[in-house]
Amino acid sequence: MWLSLMPLAHGQSNTVYMTSLVWPPYSGESLPQQGVTVAATQAIFKAMGYHLVVDFYPWSRAVKLGLDKNTKYLGYLPEYYSKELDKVCHFSESVGSGPLGFAQLKSKPVKWDTLEDIAQLSRVGIVQDYVNTQEFDQRIKDGSIKGDVSTSDLVNLKKLAANRIPLVVIDKYVLEYLLNNTPELQDMKTEIEFNEKILEDKYLYLCFKDTPQAKEMKDLFDKSAHRVDMKSFFKESLR
Repeated sequence: MWLSLMPLAHGQSNTVYMTSLVWPPYSGESLPQQGVTVAATQAIFKAMGYHLVVDFYPWSRAVKLGLDKNTKYLGYLPEYYSKELDKVCHFSESVGSGPLGFAQLKSKPVKWDTLEDIAQLSRVGIVQDYVNTQEFDQRIKDGSIKGDVSTSDLVNLKKLAANRIPLVVIDKYVLEYLLNNTPELQDMKTEIEFNEKILEDKYLYLCFKDTPQAKEMKDLFDKSAHRVDMKSFFKESLR
């Protein structure tokens, strides 16, 4: 069974293709080693005898191409787990994690205990096709929390800075990176903060598409991932 996935003979390709998005510090074409998640994933594939090539697209396209059975891609990364996605792709072992919560203006902090409190807000900034938490996404879907949809975290933060929305859903490390490295946000850098209460500490995964080849590669990847201390790798890389 595993012969088809062992390192191939000289002259044959042992390259694996996946898609991703610009989502620093986790992934991005111009980041060192293309981001923390990509670097960790490449290290695991290298230990397997494979070379990972990641092509970067806007998120919705990255997902579509990664899951399309007619493309060269075996899947995409990184992704949060969701029951809906589990029906159309195979989730790998975790390749890291990050705290998901809200960005807010320091001058207008939001005190909340449950999502019922969030539902009282006029709108909450979300990114199109991002998975957040199961309960939060269900509330967005049924309209009990009003979502303000954007194409990226950066667009959401600009809306927040302009006082157009009170909160935006974002990963803490993504927020820190964008505030420290995005020229458009420098004037508001000291005015935006991460809300102290998080939605969830979210694990990051590779999403392998639903084909026999991708499933077989996912199983081999999982065996190799077990040998890497991903938690320590991420902590060191995110410093």
